[in-house]
Amino acid sequence: MTASSREWSTRHSVQAVARRTAALVNALSGEDPTPEAVADLLREHGETGSVDLSPSDVAEMRAAAVQLREIFAAAHVDAAASLLNRLLRQSPGTVRLTSHGGLTPWHPHLDSDDDAPWGEWFLASSCLGLMVLIWDRQRPPGGLCASPGCRNVYLTQGSGLSRRYCSRRCATRERVASHRRSRATGSVVRQ
Repeated sequence: MTASSREWSTRHSVQAVARRTAALVNALSGEDPTPEAVADLLREHGETGSVDLSPSDVAEMRAAAVQLREIFAAAHVDAAASLLNRLLRQSPGTVRLTSHGGLTPWHPHLDSDDDAPWGEWFLASSCLGLMVLIWDRQRPPGGLCASPGCRNVYLTQGSGLSRRYCSRRCATRERVASHRRSRATGSVVRQ
């Protein structure tokens, strides 16, 4: 395997696809993401070709993000698998291998064509990555941040304690808020 093949493979591993999925679901769930911002995010996650997104492309990707968010929100593996199976049944393509005309190593796609619309590609590639994670780990691929002020999804990494927050920042913010509430309650009781 050449160095460029290894680098490509790392960028397009199941974990990399899942990280890209979570990042896009979060970005597309925000208020009015611009085509430029979404294109920049795609480039940050390994897209090397032309990333010319129109407002309608972003709207289709936002619709896909809403559906993918449900998988992250699933509390149990059975619910996540059921939701994912529903999306897979709706896919316009079948699993196929592509090398994008010899420009990349062979890898699986689930969209209808190498030139499929961005929304179709995002939903199909995300479903494929999340499917492998559920298969491999036998649990939901992630969750929704438990912080009331945050709407982000996150990936479950490895084994160990289950996560509740999308980031250390959200976890710290909630821990500090809880501490302040308990101190305020305690000082009222002492008076």
